[in-house]
Amino acid sequence: MEPSTNQFLGREPIGKLMRQYAIPCIISLLVGALYNIVDQIFIANASYLGSYGNAANTVVFPLTVIALAIAVMIGDGCCAFVSLSLGRKEPDRARKSVGNAVVMAIVSSLLLCAVYLIFSDGIIAMFGATVNPETFRHSKEYFFYISLGIPFYMFGQAMNPVIRADGDPKFAMLSTLAGAAVNMVLDPIFIFACKWGMMGAAVATVIGQIVTAVLAVWYLLHMKLVKPAKSDFKPDRQIITKTLTLGLTSFLSQISLVAAMAAINNMLRKYGALDPIFGQEEYAQIPMAVVGIVMKFFQIVISIVVGMAAGCIPVVGFNMGAGLQLRVRELFTKLLVAEASVGAVALLIVELFPKQLIGIFGAANESSYYTDFAVQAFRIYLCMMVFACVNKACFIFLQAMGKAVESTALSVIREIVFGVGLSILLPVFLGLSGVLYSMPVSDILTFVITLFFIIRTYKEIGGSVRTANAFPQVSTDSD
Repeated sequence: MEPSTNQFLGREPIGKLMRQYAIPCIISLLVGALYNIVDQIFIANASYLGSYGNAANTVVFPLTVIALAIAVMIGDGCCAFVSLSLGRKEPDRARKSVGNAVVMAIVSSLLLCAVYLIFSDGIIAMFGATVNPETFRHSKEYFFYISLGIPFYMFGQAMNPVIRADGDPKFAMLSTLAGAAVNMVLDPIFIFACKWGMMGAAVATVIGQIVTAVLAVWYLLHMKLVKPAKSDFKPDRQIITKTLTLGLTSFLSQISLVAAMAAINNMLRKYGALDPIFGQEEYAQIPMAVVGIVMKFFQIVISIVVGMAAGCIPVVGFNMGAGLQLRVRELFTKLLVAEASVGAVALLIVELFPKQLIGIFGAANESSYYTDFAVQAFRIYLCMMVFACVNKACFIFLQAMGKAVESTALSVIREIVFGVGLSILLPVFLGLSGVLYSMPVSDILTFVITLFFIIRTYKEIGGSVRTANAFPQVSTDSD
């Protein structure tokens, strides 16, 4: 492979590159998010599953995020490493990173699958499945089959960014889309026609994940820019360390969500039991089911946000590696504006149409308590989405620039210090409502810190926020 084959990343207009790389990435992440969301929609609308099935889906969801966290750490880290290496004209290191990423994805997925199957009861109990016996039963059934698909899920997700780094974001998108389409077709067949319940939802998901994994294997055998040889699959400590370091932010952004969801689920269980309505066993699962649905909508928004930022990783990495900082600055400005716009549109939707959103997830089959709490949850929990979107974009942009320490620190502060800490602290004073307020308060506090890094980043890449748009022609005549 000639290093010059990727030089268009340093010449094409920034706006064009953003569309070319970000749109397929957004679609890939949205489709990936739809696996669990589609499951939940069909589960919620099956009268024999209802809110119990919804609650079970909420219990298992963070456990799939653990698998995703490991996969994106490997995949996004490899994507950033490959892009930086190609920008520096070091194709050998790029090939080794891909080879080592494949090995890491396979080994880690098999290990996680074994852990899930061996310790399943204890694991789902940690995430709130013991709210009542029916929820536990559904959670256990769903988790068993989802665990069997973990190796396929992780491999497909880890290879997706690698495929993008190789210059084919469209194939990355289509491989994920194919798997999700299979899941969407099989879900109603298995849940409604076959009456397989939670097992049906899980099996449909796993079959879709297998399709995506098979397509990823095919692409690895036909790579365009980075074609690893047999020797590149030999574990290299230096390559592995650098790859995982660059992907650490992606890992923390996902795994910290798991920690937050574990804390939130348990706080919902604890303070819901003290509520005069949700303290009754027949309604005990409602807070957990509802917050799970709210998180699913948020996941759709974040998939767009992360897709825009992560899709630009090859562009940022190449231009940073090539020393084209003015192009990096232009991209940063456009990215922040786009992310804030997404947050603003999402905010209008949740504030104006919460009943319509909750109606998608089977509210017609539930009590009025379900709908009332859902409206409150949507409007409070997601009221600071503009800040949440800007925060996430900044984290990933710093990662793409090779600033793993700063990016990681921000992720830890947002998700662990604020996300977990406030979800435990605020309910002490506000009860069940405190769980809902933990999200917006976390986003406000994080934005205050993120703003400092945004300003500093502008200065480091050649200018201040005030002058960031002063070079509109940079993208067309830089090389």
